Amino acid sequence: MATSLVAFQGERGSFSEEAAYKLLGRGIRVLPCETFTALFESVASGRARYCLVPIENTLAGSVYENFDLLLANNLHIVREVSLRIVHNLIALPGTARKDVRQVYSHPVALAQCGRFFAKNPKVKRITYYDTAGSVKMLAERQPPGAAAIASRIAAEVYHANILATHLEDHRENYTRFLLLTKTARVSPKANKVSIVFSTPNSPGALYKCLSVFALRDIDLTKMESRPLRGRPWEYFFYLDFVGNVKDDKCKKALAHLSEVTNFLRVLGCYESAKR
Repeated sequence: MATSLVAFQGERGSFSEEAAYKLLGRGIRVLPCETFTALFESVASGRARYCLVPIENTLAGSVYENFDLLLANNLHIVREVSLRIVHNLIALPGTARKDVRQVYSHPVALAQCGRFFAKNPKVKRITYYDTAGSVKMLAERQPPGAAAIASRIAAEVYHANILATHLEDHRENYTRFLLLTKTARVSPKANKVSIVFSTPNSPGALYKCLSVFALRDIDLTKMESRPLRGRPWEYFFYLDFVGNVKDDKCKKALAHLSEVTNFLRVLGCYESAKR
């Protein structure tokens, strides 16, 4: 993957870009995309070989839009990575920490740094559309007394300085990303499977689906439901479980599941992120 083009959502220097480097190394080429829809389209159209998609955060929860886009696009999960989100106070060269009077960032990032602002009541927080975009804005406009909260990669990309690090209130702040591509493949090290299915609208339908895993002692690691559009009060269920689609136990569970569902699709079989 050393020369592969990897797409991500956001400006250069985003946490998604940092996650891409963590997973694939610094030899990759990157393609920033404005929206998640454009992110998926970049791979579906062949413009990029891979896209790295945030799917859940330990504080903010699931990224629901991307669950819907997983179903809408025929892409396959081939790897995942978990990135610890470290919020840094970033300013242009020449701006000292004592000079900072206003801080720009995405509203979620600002909210996750409440203690910093409580300790610095004279510093005004200003919402911006993107964490990395706020550092980009500093580089372009150079407002006096301004700083931003963003990733360490953003400071690197825009030639800015990190004045303080670990501004986040909670250290256990992680985002899980999925690496998607057009071609399905299963690594010998793959130990996790992601699927999506829908059930008949009848009593006990979901219980029957989950029992195919319980009967075989298969560990479920995540479950998410999303509305089935056009059919009110019916849902798609997204499920992650431990296993490999080439293992006999997993094959039997999926075969059994196909008998009790209206729809079933394997989204990917891949190596789980190291904790």
